[in-house]
Amino acid sequence: MKEETRSGNGLQTNECSEGRRQFLVKGGAISGTMLGAAAFAGVPGLVASSNAGAATATPTGAASSDIVSMDAVTLSRAIKARKVSCRETMAAYLAHIERINPKVNAIVALQDGDALLKQADARDRELARGEYMGWMHGMPHAVKDLAATAGIRTTYGSPLFKDNVPKHDDIFVERIKRQGAILIGKTNTPEFGLGSNSYNPVYGTTLNAYDQTRIAGGSSGGAAVSLALHLVPVADGSDMMGSLRNPAAYNNVYGFRPSAGCVPSGPSDELFLGDLSTNGAMGRTVTDLATLLSTQAGYDPRAPLSIQQDPARFAEPLKRDFRGTRVGWLGDLHGYLTMEAGVLDLCRSSLKNFEAIGCKVEDADLNFSPQRLWQTWLTLRHASVAGSKGDAYKDPAKRALMKPELIWEIEGGLKLSVQDYFKASADRSAWYNAVNDLFKRYDYLLLPTAQVFPFDAKTHWPASIAGKTMDTYHRWMEVVTPVSLAGCPAMSVPVGFGAQGLPMGVQIIGKRQADLAVLQLSYAYEQATQWVQRRPPALLRA
Repeated sequence: MKEETRSGNGLQTNECSEGRRQFLVKGGAISGTMLGAAAFAGVPGLVASSNAGAATATPTGAASSDIVSMDAVTLSRAIKARKVSCRETMAAYLAHIERINPKVNAIVALQDGDALLKQADARDRELARGEYMGWMHGMPHAVKDLAATAGIRTTYGSPLFKDNVPKHDDIFVERIKRQGAILIGKTNTPEFGLGSNSYNPVYGTTLNAYDQTRIAGGSSGGAAVSLALHLVPVADGSDMMGSLRNPAAYNNVYGFRPSAGCVPSGPSDELFLGDLSTNGAMGRTVTDLATLLSTQAGYDPRAPLSIQQDPARFAEPLKRDFRGTRVGWLGDLHGYLTMEAGVLDLCRSSLKNFEAIGCKVEDADLNFSPQRLWQTWLTLRHASVAGSKGDAYKDPAKRALMKPELIWEIEGGLKLSVQDYFKASADRSAWYNAVNDLFKRYDYLLLPTAQVFPFDAKTHWPASIAGKTMDTYHRWMEVVTPVSLAGCPAMSVPVGFGAQGLPMGVQIIGKRQADLAVLQLSYAYEQATQWVQRRPPALLRA
């Protein structure tokens, strides 16, 4: 069997995929498999020729570089005050995307530039009439390609959906558009969001904002890179197994997985079994991120597990006194998690910043078997993927278009019994109770965001870490699963750069539904460190 691999020029075969597939069948991983050089190819026509003239139009007011360098909230205020027009904003971003995006392949399905400028003109006319839609009025926005966008191609990174154009928006997309955002396209993601490496056979590979030979992380890799390189003012994403947190760490930005139910999912056919995954927000500043979350969050009757809350509170000032706040450092779970050299030390070095803002940090014990957690994760993820993709798997023609990791997940799910699923849910419940006990002692918990630095973009996943073999395609991201299983809010905040100049992050974890508290500590940490401002990507200086 030959694998169809990622390439900006279409599909190519990779002779080594038979080993990768068989290893997955055996429950292991030949994760060091290297992809061809085509993985680095930009997507031809990503910026259509009809866009080029419009995109390079010079703004008549603020300079293009000034516009794209603004944080989202500052840009929003400038547009509302009519210090910069929506047309100038759109022209600046399209020109910047045309220059930068081919180097990283972060934004996909980019819409026609002339049409986008016409939408921006319409937003300007609304302002002239005194009509203001909301804080995203006239701002360009790209939605992660796992969310439905009416009239804009939504592929989920899969050739099964390469021509799919939804007739409806996801709930959070509706809300973003109601705030006045103009959708310019999508951000790239792995196939069906599986794996923290954002490549797929439809659009190719997204490359790291800081090193274009390295992975962007995933599955919100396109979103994180777009954000880090100022291709968008703010970004949405989703997170099942670290997909908002991992790419944020790998691109030196902020990524927030909210509490289960904070941001409604759907609309979808199944409404009750998908709470391992949630939509969320990313930003270059915590304030930007929190403002987007205030748009995304809030109850919707189409999502019965969404929670009643006042999302406007997220957009309020986040400053707070943290003197005496109790913080538990979980580290590598007393040696259980294997870490690449330098990761743990870099994350541990961030503890002094929490202490500087008044927190009392001490080593903490999980008080729960991490092996039990991992087995729980495997069972629930297998079941989730098999349940949602199992029908397509039954069709041999469709199955031939699925990547091996997806097939492995489905086949693992098909082997499960009802008793297996119930036991995993009971084990997850026991973990939730253990987490509640932890939060009787601590106000927050800290955990590294990843176990390895961004690796070679031609590698599917790490075969091993520090000599220890990774037995699945996602074992190298085990560090994010405790949060996902507990349904707690967690923010990945930057902690600096390793010896090779690659970014890393740490997770700030709060009690379930204590989303505002996590945002507040993240804001205080941001003010003390300012990593985004201190270390911008070299591509922005080129």
